[in-house]
Amino acid sequence: MRYFIAVAEVGSLHVAAEKRLNTAQPSLSRQMRDLEAELGCSLMTRSSRGIELTTAGRVFLDHARVILAQVDAAGEAARRAAAPPRAEFVLGFLTGHEFDWLPGVMTILREEIPEAEVTVLSRSSPDLAAGLMRGKIDLALLRPEPNTPGVVFETLNSEPLVVLMPADHRLAIRPTVRPRDLGAERRIGVPAARSPVLRAVTDGYAKKVGVDLAPDYEVDNLSMAISLVVSTGGIALMPLYARNLLPPTVVSRPLEGEPPLIDVTLGYRRDTPHLQLAAIVARVKQLRAGAR
Repeated sequence: MRYFIAVAEVGSLHVAAEKRLNTAQPSLSRQMRDLEAELGCSLMTRSSRGIELTTAGRVFLDHARVILAQVDAAGEAARRAAAPPRAEFVLGFLTGHEFDWLPGVMTILREEIPEAEVTVLSRSSPDLAAGLMRGKIDLALLRPEPNTPGVVFETLNSEPLVVLMPADHRLAIRPTVRPRDLGAERRIGVPAARSPVLRAVTDGYAKKVGVDLAPDYEVDNLSMAISLVVSTGGIALMPLYARNLLPPTVVSRPLEGEPPLIDVTLGYRRDTPHLQLAAIVARVKQLRAGAR
């Protein structure tokens, strides 16, 4: 599975063998043929231009990534169980949320675990979920990501999606944006494979209001979305926290009517080695309650 993922990601048996796997290309080719024979279907097509996945190959790739993440998580869990408690604490934030939450959460951590060395990470939600699952992150503010066994998600709040657009866009003069106006614009969105929660919320809203919101451009993160808004003159539906990261050339406007909502959750592992984590989680939830 690891070899297959490497080949799929680089699109070349030669590059995967030489740059990623440190193995001989004939051996790698043989293992790919053996994998296809075991599964009873073709996973990839080979040509002078490189490797392209078949429909079966794309499906297998999604499952293989999840399975290997779970295998890695199992190994990390076993090592954590055998090791003494760590004197460090890793805190993760969905990029942009640290502006609102970091000061309060850091106060709680200093009071609850003053002896611990705290590391703060700013990542995408899927990356944070993978870090939690593997035991690399102790607590994170993120989306309730699917396929993360062993991880608990507790909802902190729900934030609306807003419309990002260039400051000189024709819709920027309005206090709110009508859903029907979005269909005629260039749309920047996220791929379902990279941001499944945000894409599901956006697609659900599109179906509800009867507007085609399929993205013309797909981006992996908010920074890329903002850059494309500027460079293409298009619009993007993004969570409210995106306002924390906007340059002067990009503005946000609320949607007219009932906007789609996306959850912000507190994520942690069920088998965490930190005895103080329950108290920390309880206090962070109180912090949110007090902020309202």
